[in-house]
Amino acid sequence: MGAWLDVLRKFTVWDAVDIIIVAYLLYRFLLVIRGTRAVPLLKGVIIILLATALSFLFHLQALSWLLGNIIRVGLIAIPVVFQPELRRALERLGGGGFLPVSLGVSQSDAQRTILEVVKAAQVLSKNHIGALVVMERGTGLTEYIETGTLIEGHVTSELILNAFVPNTPLHDGAMIIRGARIVAAACLLPLTENRILDRQLGTRHRAAIGLTEQSDAVVVVVSEETGQVSIAVDGVMTRNLGEAALIEMLKSLLVSDRPSPFKLFGRKAES
Repeated sequence: MGAWLDVLRKFTVWDAVDIIIVAYLLYRFLLVIRGTRAVPLLKGVIIILLATALSFLFHLQALSWLLGNIIRVGLIAIPVVFQPELRRALERLGGGGFLPVSLGVSQSDAQRTILEVVKAAQVLSKNHIGALVVMERGTGLTEYIETGTLIEGHVTSELILNAFVPNTPLHDGAMIIRGARIVAAACLLPLTENRILDRQLGTRHRAAIGLTEQSDAVVVVVSEETGQVSIAVDGVMTRNLGEAALIEMLKSLLVSDRPSPFKLFGRKAES
């Protein structure tokens, strides 16, 4: 008891600040990797570290030697395995992404943009017209914008629909929205390298996941085959969304953008 009292007496305001900063950084790191391939890998790392501690505690020499070598190899392998997550974390840190981000427009403009995108998505869905609409957040998408055709127009459902009419020049590729403006269409996106995805997912869906693995963008996908509307964010796709669910999810991602601390490792439904 006396030892604890000594610790408390030495505890200062700066110690509390230090703890709060470390806790916040860990919290933001968990938000970056939530719902990605890094989660099960991180759990595996934690299990190995716990096993190593127990092996030292109970003097299990052979197991300690084996786990020690695994950890040494892991120090080299982890940057390779976690490359997409580390890149996303550094991009967010460089762009102020460890602080809450927004569209850079007023809430009213953001909500109007969302309603126009949803309105267009519903029409495209009913007519089984494929579409890929990217909504930029903190990470800049200039390198992908440059692969398409510049538009620089206000976001309207009519403009979105016209861009994705089959057999037109802008039909293939993605439309990228920055704030309340459509910046470009027919843009090329990177395909995901995740090999455990549902094989029913086509090129549009894989491109949406691929972009969100490398940035914090939100991507709305309309399937040409099924008419289903999906959202990809942080490398995870939520499929078969109705109009109300689509609006609600886009508002939570693009207007408030404050993820719940109780869903750090939660994967969204993929039904």
